[in-house]
Amino acid sequence: MEEKKKTVHFNIIKNDPLDGHKGYNAGVLNLENVTPVFIDVAEQEAFIDIGAMHAKSKVEKGLKFVPNIEELPNPKWYWLVWVTVERNENGPFYYGVTACDLATDREARRGYKIFPDHVNKMDKSLKGHFIVDHMDEPSKKTLAKFLQNQEGGLWENSSAELKKQLGVE
Repeated sequence: MEEKKKTVHFNIIKNDPLDGHKGYNAGVLNLENVTPVFIDVAEQEAFIDIGAMHAKSKVEKGLKFVPNIEELPNPKWYWLVWVTVERNENGPFYYGVTACDLATDREARRGYKIFPDHVNKMDKSLKGHFIVDHMDEPSKKTLAKFLQNQEGGLWENSSAELKKQLGVE
């Protein structure tokens, strides 16, 4: 008789991840404080689409993603920015901000993104990293303006490093 091998699963949950459970499979990935923000490079518009948490955003829906950008005759470029918010004694602040590129071609019904990069950048955001230096300058400005316009003192409470990387000092 074969013995089933136990596997560790990540759970996406809210509130205290270990509340009342300290045993096997207690490891979790809490995505409660992460928000996906898209930057439309052509239009220089920023918007939130929570569907990106599961690759089902309005930008991504209905497309087959391919690993080769040459398969998109007319790519429309976006930045998908993972924004993580935390709280300290001063209030909420931007804890992690990381950007990944993504292209779509609605007519060809194709999209381009590097899935591991998107996952890794989300992880880096969760761990408090700022990775936006590879973004084009107009998109950095659009992102900075979008983040500044959020309520609750998020921008004011955020680190000088984030502001420096976005060109706002």
